[in-house]
Amino acid sequence: MPAITVDNVLVLPRLPRLDESTTTIRPVRRLTTAPSGFEGEGFPVRRAFAGVPTSELDPFLHLDQMGEVEYAPGEPRGTSWHPHRGFETVTYIIDGVFEHQDTHGGGGTITNGDTQWMTAGSGLLHIEAPPEHLVVSGGLFHGTQLWVNLPKVAKMSPPKYQDIRGNQAALLTTPDGGALIRVIAGEIPGHQGPGSTYTPITVTHVTVEPGAQVDLPWRPDFNALVYVLGGRGTIGANGRGVRTGQLAVHGPGDALRFRANARQDSRTPTLDLYIMGGQPIREPVAQYGPFVMNSRDELIQAFEDYQAGRLGVIPADRLAHTDGQGSRP
Repeated sequence: MPAITVDNVLVLPRLPRLDESTTTIRPVRRLTTAPSGFEGEGFPVRRAFAGVPTSELDPFLHLDQMGEVEYAPGEPRGTSWHPHRGFETVTYIIDGVFEHQDTHGGGGTITNGDTQWMTAGSGLLHIEAPPEHLVVSGGLFHGTQLWVNLPKVAKMSPPKYQDIRGNQAALLTTPDGGALIRVIAGEIPGHQGPGSTYTPITVTHVTVEPGAQVDLPWRPDFNALVYVLGGRGTIGANGRGVRTGQLAVHGPGDALRFRANARQDSRTPTLDLYIMGGQPIREPVAQYGPFVMNSRDELIQAFEDYQAGRLGVIPADRLAHTDGQGSRP
């Protein structure tokens, strides 16, 4: 899992050591295993939030782990043009290349460690697909897509697109250098991620070396969702065993604890975690397919607007292919 790495984590800022006498390590309240399925034109996904009540996910709605899959030439697939309204999609690429284009002018190419943060807001159409050169050559593909709810006051805000390069993430490590922490959005003890959010949330990707433990300070007013991208370890005050494809929903407290097993599988030599938390919105959620609103009437209006072409018109041509490193529209 390359994402963004550093040659020597010991040069990075370090987390403060927790004061055990005043810190409450959050217990794992629920542990689920993501079922596998297919998305778009047939790429494999794990549905990370399946079986978890929406009240425990708030302000998040949906998380797919896309891949990890090794495509043969001609096999890479994406999605067709489709609409969204009322929420945000956060696409994080760990390995591989993906292109995005939307009818509001946002788009570009992301690769190892990059994030596309698309605020659908009042509505748009978009498409996500591998670039032509990856379709021709095949190759490894692995990433996630997180759906973040918008509060009622922001659901009809103008669409927005954030192109977050992997090297923009705030990087830090633990006191003993046993983990690499990438802050994509929100804050980890004084280290701010680049993502701009409508409500207070934190999103981070943590790689833990075999045998290492991480005690991560976490806002007590946030929920805490820890998804295992790869590897094996234990999570929570109660030391629940976890493995690839599992989600740990935490109870109350002001810190998270996780440890990587000393022995890992050869394909997953470290414990990789995608960690999400936020201040619950606590508003009614009316969701159907690509629309997330507060009421049934608002959903009906979203479908009527889509059918009337008010969410945008598919452009005649696609964005020019890029190498995933330069500036984006």
